Amino acid sequence: MIDILQFLDSKRSELESLATEVWEAAEVGFQEFKSSRAQADYLEANGFTVTRSAAGIPTAFVAEWGSGRPYIGFLGEFDALAGVSQEVSAEKKPRVQGGAGHGCGHNVLGTAALGAALALKEALQSGGMQGTVRYYGCPAEELLAGKVYMAREGLFSDLDVAITWHGGAFNTVRMGTGTAMNSAKFRFHGKTAHAAGDPHNGRSALDAVELMNIGANYMREHVISSARIHYVITNGGGQPNVVPAEAEVWYFVRAPRRSEVDEIYKWLLDIAKGAALMTGTTFEENFLTGCYEVLLNETLADVMWECLKKVGPPDFDEKDLEFAKKLRATFDPKSLESAMTNQEFVEFPELKTQVLNTTLVPPTGKGRAGGGSTDVGDVSWIVPTVQVSAATVPIGCPGHSWQNCASSGSSIGMKGMLVAAKAMALCGLELVKNPEEIAKAKKEFDEKTKDSPYKCPFPHGREFPLDEFFK
Repeated sequence: MIDILQFLDSKRSELESLATEVWEAAEVGFQEFKSSRAQADYLEANGFTVTRSAAGIPTAFVAEWGSGRPYIGFLGEFDALAGVSQEVSAEKKPRVQGGAGHGCGHNVLGTAALGAALALKEALQSGGMQGTVRYYGCPAEELLAGKVYMAREGLFSDLDVAITWHGGAFNTVRMGTGTAMNSAKFRFHGKTAHAAGDPHNGRSALDAVELMNIGANYMREHVISSARIHYVITNGGGQPNVVPAEAEVWYFVRAPRRSEVDEIYKWLLDIAKGAALMTGTTFEENFLTGCYEVLLNETLADVMWECLKKVGPPDFDEKDLEFAKKLRATFDPKSLESAMTNQEFVEFPELKTQVLNTTLVPPTGKGRAGGGSTDVGDVSWIVPTVQVSAATVPIGCPGHSWQNCASSGSSIGMKGMLVAAKAMALCGLELVKNPEEIAKAKKEFDEKTKDSPYKCPFPHGREFPLDEFFK
């Protein structure tokens, strides 16, 4: 059987080239045509059978090799963020003015998961072992939508285990849960009129949007403190002297648990109805997506931690450290100071002296919700799932930033990517070799989900509202 660590070292230049290709393409969610094709073509050339346009989504695909149990799935992403285009530079310097960039490192995220799938395939094939390896090319994670739609179509339902990762400041196993979320647009319809000469004959859709927002802001006092409600007005009318007949607001509702999101969102719908009644308008709800919080599987986390210890931290050199120091000098001092209060720095104060994480950080923050959301949560409520993390940015780097984009295109991001690929591939192999660990993970999963089985937040029978994300 091949040595997984040596195999991935031999593929290092290919994986770095692929990650750079995705980084340069920098395509936002559901528009990742070049990125998706590059990954799918690579896996197809390496012996995987590829199903493109999976779940009816043009940029989603599933690559599979092998046969029989266990079914090991690796989750990959490749979407970029709007407005954070950046060169590999410690000075703010967009590659494309106003363009997209990989400010969350999904270019290395997807490539590492792809590399792990390839390495596990080679290990099973060379060792004559049974098992099915899948790589899921998942679009639009930043829109919290790709995996939700794929889940609705049952693409993860037969997996035994799902494995993924995310770049960040630390080399560790992720123990947090994130938040569940709903995303929806509310479009109000009124009646135009001259705003000065004939206002009594108009019915302002913008008034309805503003009243809805006021109601939502008053509601904040009466929801749990860990909930987050945020919105943008996507259409506020054309000009001041015309009563707007059309207006729209886009909402995100987040909370630590899916049930809490459902409760708050139901209240928000009532507020929208009230705003329409108060203004003599009508409205329509356009539910875009919803996702679950991540369900932690401690059995798999323990296996992954042992694998990460075998791999060790990234091999950062003086050039990496110098670049990281220059990037860190651009961070907001208050944000950096705030980051230093996180639990990791409390438990492991030596991290405060590091610019790049050159050690392994024992898993911490079990069950911590944090503020962000991910559609990995939906997969984790369908199948036992584990997430590892590797250092791809300087400690304290702000998320969704040009600094993050610069890191993910640099050797810092590439070296973290290789660590993640190795840890995930080793984890997959350990699970194939030790089916009792899979059984234990499933038992834990069944116990945690027995009273609340997964129900896709996006209704069955509805077409995917892909165009709505870009209006």
